[in-house]
Amino acid sequence: MLDQMKKLEEAEAKDRLDHVRLIRFTLGALHRSLLGWMQWANDPNLMTKFTKEELEEIDRKILEFTRSFIEYDIEVAKKGGEKGLKAKRRVRRSRGEGTEVFYI
Repeated sequence: MLDQMKKLEEAEAKDRLDHVRLIRFTLGALHRSLLGWMQWANDPNLMTKFTKEELEEIDRKILEFTRSFIEYDIEVAKKGGEKGLKAKRRVRRSRGEGTEVFYI
């Protein structure tokens, strides 16, 4: 995945579709990575193999990365709002009641 991202990133004369392709590929790679992290985090047998110091480092790096990503997400969502774009909304039904959920 890293090699493919590098190739897409280094391609010359990218048009808008190339940029969208890179965004989609990169987000897909991030999604796959997050699924793997969730599997690890949800496995107590695996997580007990890490020392407290290693877990503290993982906490710090993931917090830093996530905070940065969410701040950027908010920034881009505001730009989208300024362009008149709206978040997709889906209604989730639970026990006969509609609960509105936002997907950005």
